[in-house]
Amino acid sequence: MKLNEILGTEFPFIQGGMANIATGGFAAAVSNAGALGLIGAGGMSPESFRENIHLCRTLTDKPFGVNIMLMHPQADELARIAAEEKVAVITTGAGSPGPYVSMWKESGAKVFPVVSAVSLAKMMAKAGVDGVIAEGTESGGHVGETTTMALVPQVCDAVDIPVIAAGGIADGRQLLAAYALGACGAQLGTCLLVSEECPIHENYKQAVIAAKDRSTVVTGRSVGAPVRVIKNQMTKDYLAREKAGADKMELEHFTLGSLRRAVFDGDTRTGSLMAGQVAGMVHSIRPLRAIFEELQAQSEACLWALNQSR
Repeated sequence: MKLNEILGTEFPFIQGGMANIATGGFAAAVSNAGALGLIGAGGMSPESFRENIHLCRTLTDKPFGVNIMLMHPQADELARIAAEEKVAVITTGAGSPGPYVSMWKESGAKVFPVVSAVSLAKMMAKAGVDGVIAEGTESGGHVGETTTMALVPQVCDAVDIPVIAAGGIADGRQLLAAYALGACGAQLGTCLLVSEECPIHENYKQAVIAAKDRSTVVTGRSVGAPVRVIKNQMTKDYLAREKAGADKMELEHFTLGSLRRAVFDGDTRTGSLMAGQVAGMVHSIRPLRAIFEELQAQSEACLWALNQSR
């Protein structure tokens, strides 16, 4: 069963829950364009989170969901709000949502944790989630160690629940590959940063468009907090501090507010321009609907061409 059949959407795509980017307005725009929009709680207070859920409901009558970063200091309250608001779909990142799954299921939500390892996928399946999002290290933002190509089929072999592929998917060839690996759909992030509807600063969008195949780098590996971003002065200084032995607290203080500077101020020099390796495949700003339609059409055309060549 494809993801769109599971979620009741037109396309088998979920929008990534990107902190400070995945607002109620953007989630509604994604849902109205035919995919599943997500509100990212990562950069929100509990009050703001609830307000964005209410806003999204005023802007769309289509299914939408939320993403809760479990490292958030107020994760317990965010989890409770998601249940109280009876959000249709809940995705999670940065940890195990085990303590919240039963509460969310009782509220009627479908639960899809993001996993970066087979062991966590197995744990989530035992916890009773509806599926998992297997995210490879190609993705932007917080990353694991295993590539999408290696992770997705291993997760599919290890669990008997739906698996959504994430990381490194920006065109129809990659979408078709995700299906071939066993995924039922895809979570998209980087290719949506340059949508017309995405609320990030124009400078951020242009930085993504200008990116090449080796324009991203992972910072924070030495302190157990790996994050993939586009290279700039901030990453150069960060990596120098990391090499010199700076601890996690010092590095976190150094990057404090850097994502907000990128998203809201368009600071491409010292801002944190989170993006995946597929940034090098993104070349123009287009409507969300056009992005989704092209992904679908390309995957179908690619499958047809493969069948013809047999």
